[in-house]
Amino acid sequence: MGQRTWAGTVGRAGRLAARHKLGAVIAGLCGAASLAAIAWAGLSSPAAAADPVAPAFSLPVLGQSGHRISLSDYAGQPLIVNFFASWCTPCQQETPLLAKFYRAEHARVALVGLDENDVAESAQSFTRAHDVTYPVGFDPEVIAASAYGVDALPQTFFLNASHHIVDRVFGGLTPGAISKGIALATGSGAGSPA
Repeated sequence: MGQRTWAGTVGRAGRLAARHKLGAVIAGLCGAASLAAIAWAGLSSPAAAADPVAPAFSLPVLGQSGHRISLSDYAGQPLIVNFFASWCTPCQQETPLLAKFYRAEHARVALVGLDENDVAESAQSFTRAHDVTYPVGFDPEVIAASAYGVDALPQTFFLNASHHIVDRVFGGLTPGAISKGIALATGSGAGSPA
């Protein structure tokens, strides 16, 4: 074989590439299909489908110096964890609904409010104005919200008795969303919001 020049080598490479272009396309499609199948299998596997465990929290109780509220206080109980703030506009409509629900149903499902990124006096005025009787943790540093991945308020998490997150509602709750979340949290077929 004689000496090869750069031009000859590049030309030969171009001819080989053109000849094998169809093979490269097929190989690429097979690779993409394989990745898609792996991703689909991962999404439908039992480990991926399992409900995530709720992050633990321990916060001061709003308006009760020296008292704390923790996720562990509700061990073995279904729990609703509602993230809100006094300055949050959708919380103005949601909080009265939750307060009414709690007065009617607190024996069946526990409810905890977590006041985020707020001022204590504003939070206390807000909860008094909306007749909140459920426990409220005060989290001005948004520690719990960060652990739960909350980046906008309100957000509500429904936990089963093992404290796995079985439902998450972004934005203001409705009676239907409460019923659905409670049914998932308690394993019952239906919930009754208010």
